Amino acid sequence: MGIVYEMAQQVRLPRMVKIRQHFDTTYIKDAYAEALKELDQKKIRSTIKPGMRIAITGSSRGIDRQRDLLKAVVDFVKQQGAEPFIVPAMGSHGGATAEGQVRLLEAYGINEEYCGCPIRATMDTVKIWQMPDGHDVLIDRYAAEADGIIVFGRVKLHSHFRGRYGSGLLKMMVIGLGKQQGAESAHDTGIEHLAEIVEDFGNAVRLHSNVLFGFATVENAYDKCCMLRALTNEEIPEIEPELLEYAKKRTPKILLPEGDVLVIDHIGKNFSGYGQDPDVSGSYPDPEMVGGFQKQRLVFLDMSHETHNNAVGLGAADFITRRLFDACDHEQAYANVLTAITPQEYKIPIIAENQKDAIGIAVRMCVGIDRDNARIVRIPNTLHLDEIYISEALLEQAKEHPEITILSDPEPFKFDDDGNLF
Repeated sequence: MGIVYEMAQQVRLPRMVKIRQHFDTTYIKDAYAEALKELDQKKIRSTIKPGMRIAITGSSRGIDRQRDLLKAVVDFVKQQGAEPFIVPAMGSHGGATAEGQVRLLEAYGINEEYCGCPIRATMDTVKIWQMPDGHDVLIDRYAAEADGIIVFGRVKLHSHFRGRYGSGLLKMMVIGLGKQQGAESAHDTGIEHLAEIVEDFGNAVRLHSNVLFGFATVENAYDKCCMLRALTNEEIPEIEPELLEYAKKRTPKILLPEGDVLVIDHIGKNFSGYGQDPDVSGSYPDPEMVGGFQKQRLVFLDMSHETHNNAVGLGAADFITRRLFDACDHEQAYANVLTAITPQEYKIPIIAENQKDAIGIAVRMCVGIDRDNARIVRIPNTLHLDEIYISEALLEQAKEHPEITILSDPEPFKFDDDGNLF
């Protein structure tokens, strides 16, 4: 059966306990109505004139109720007598094709019928500025030709860098609206410079294109919209860092700080641009970044349907399953990592034939641990961390944590005849 199978059989997997982690549950119940209310401000209304053709950015991320928020922006623009349309603003995602990017929007229910406006997709870009170092600042051709752009995006920590800005409105202008060519230009100086690139290139887009205003959403630890802010062009660089600080406090995490093995059931770009959030897993593409759950080994079992077989970020894992590897669309992932100049994100880990072997070999490959009582944490993905599993060795620590509730007695892992979890 192979060396991986043989070594995995030497491990007795521990019993697991289901727990609930408690985070702030505050969220906006009627996102559409709240969005219209937030947009209906004089400083925002005054940016739109009747008859203007206005581009609105649509993201490739799994943003909570994104289609409702985009529909609210569309309806607001129409109320001002202007003509809105949506442009996919997602860099090289969707295989770096216009058709692929439209499919990503459709997967989130974002289509012309629901939103009530056209979707115009192209990979063509227009140069709007040149940075002092010679790098071109590029944006989507349809957006550049419009009378105005409304930048919609979620503000949160970014998996690749730390700075005053993370994922948010400025990054959407640089990487999202930049399409494949603009994203590649922005990444050209290297991942270690992304924080300043997002700020510098983002402000170049803001000042040298037709951006009218930004519309930001922030989500709580349960992946639910908890704040909406409409910001004028001038307010974006000033207020977005405040929104990032607000988002940081609501980022989900594993409340137990360390263990031996972390098992992630599903990775995917709907959870993070890196497939999984490093601020949860503790596995970052940049070795200079630290934080998250501390462990020796990381296991990926499968990928989400919503990621459309794009397993970018696979290189963070130590072990994966045959099921996950066979489902990978390599060309999609290559489009992302070659654009971002981060080939390490898609290096292939050791492949186990099934989930049982993947977990077993991960335990076997830990150093200096009690392999009969391994400290394992298993999570569904890095966005949904309210209910997770921990091994029996972590139970006493969990019982002492004020924000953890024990939901089950210890039970063995449950695998089917093919060695995969039920």
